[in-house]
Amino acid sequence: MQYRELGKTGWKVSVLGYGASPLAGAFGSIDEKQGLRSVHAAIDLGINFIDVSPDFGSGKAESLLGKALREIPRETFYLATKVGRYGLEEKDCDFSAERVTRSVDESLRRLRLAHIDLIQCHDIEVAPLNQLVEETIPALLKLKRHGKVQKIGVTALPLTSFKKILERARLDAILAYCHYCLNDITLVQLFPYLKARGVGIINASPFAMGLLTEKGPPKWHPAPAAFREVCAKAVEHCKRKKASIARLALQFAVANRDIATTVAGTAGAKKIKQNVRWLDEQIDQKLLAEVQQILAPIRNKAWPSGPEAAA
Repeated sequence: MQYRELGKTGWKVSVLGYGASPLAGAFGSIDEKQGLRSVHAAIDLGINFIDVSPDFGSGKAESLLGKALREIPRETFYLATKVGRYGLEEKDCDFSAERVTRSVDESLRRLRLAHIDLIQCHDIEVAPLNQLVEETIPALLKLKRHGKVQKIGVTALPLTSFKKILERARLDAILAYCHYCLNDITLVQLFPYLKARGVGIINASPFAMGLLTEKGPPKWHPAPAAFREVCAKAVEHCKRKKASIARLALQFAVANRDIATTVAGTAGAKKIKQNVRWLDEQIDQKLLAEVQQILAPIRNKAWPSGPEAAA
């Protein structure tokens, strides 16, 4: 396993991170024992960055993760979880100081931990910017002084959200998803800006939340039909070549050294072992060029999120 520095945190994180949303059944039902084994397999293979959220299964992912982590030495991993979003609807979001403070305590209980390494405001595009700057982040800074959290970050889909908040608040890391994968590399536009501020870069969803897999995206996936159709063509092309588009997608995402860690979600130990093995294998440049050509119609395009989705 390779490791890279996460901004100015002083942490060296594994280039492949463990995404815990599948523990809540986000991509299909799972067996609890299988989920527990997947966490242990990740740690055994050198993965030391774990990302979860109370939004994943209304706390289910955190609870199951907590069961697995109680048997793992605390110094062997960095745990990132979130506050602010607790469901799919706008009404399920609450970034008030009272709620995020309570949320951290709830997460600590479910995770069975004394502190959270990285606390992240979840999907900040759905929150009023003034509230984030004047209420949410100050509440998290207070929790940091109390030792309950160590570093503070934010997550979002629209890349414009990151600059808006970084102009008004100091953060340790950002997590962007679906913006550095085979069909979209727009995250690179922010690299100089983030690096100049010492902000760590976390990339999530290298498989575009299932679009770049043979299984395909879940029913809840927000991508419009045109996205699904183009990605399906790329998947089929790889299958005809007897190749895995997921392998190509993961290798592509992890190869960028400006990204500290790429978080990939899976609840199966076998898949984690497979993912780690792929990291040591050479990327097929010819296949990569062919797939990117197929994906050209949707290159660097994204589906709306937050207020723009409702407009």
